[in-house]
Parts: sequence; structure tokens; C-alpha cells
Amino acid sequence: MSYRVKFRAEAAKEWEKLDRAIQQQFAKKLKKCCDNPHIPSAKLRAMPNCYKIKLRTSGFRLVYEVIDDCLIIAVVAVGKRERSDVYHLASERLR
Repeated sequence: MSYRVKFRAEAAKEWEKLDRAIQQQFAKKLKKCCDNPHIPSAKLRAMPNCYKIKLRTSGFRLVYEVIDDCLIIAVVAVGKRERSDVYHLASERLR
């Protein structure tokens, strides 16, 4: 079964601010995640059921939460990796 991608309100605002090329790269990777969102190497230890998508060349990260009951991938935060800001932001939003 395929998962659906939903954006939290804050993440949607961050998404809109991204360059189109970055959005397309993330969209391509999110599409792959729809079939199998549980990627062991992308799992975030500090946040349960959360995973990351990395764009190494641009330094952007996307943090998503997998909600298995509803088959949803909820995008929690999108941003630069600098000082792990995107991970701290995602952690705060999930509290």
C-alpha cells in the first residue's frame, strides 16, 4: 500500500519558500518514500517514527513522521542543516 504525503502548516510555509529546484528534488525523494517510508538509515533516534531526507549538495533536510494507522507521511520541518536547526525545530513541533 502507498502512503500519502501531508504537510503540517509550518512545514508548508517552509516548503513554499524553497527554490523550485530544491522542491523538485525533495518531491522525487518523497515519492520514493511513499512505497516504503521506514528507511533504517534515515531514522532519527531522538524522535520516534521520524525520518529525514537529505539533499547533500544543497545542505537541505526534510523531516517527516510516519503515521502507520492512516498511511500518512507527515512533513514536519524543511530547512538547512546548519547547526542542526531543522532537527531542533522538528523536535519542538512534535512535542
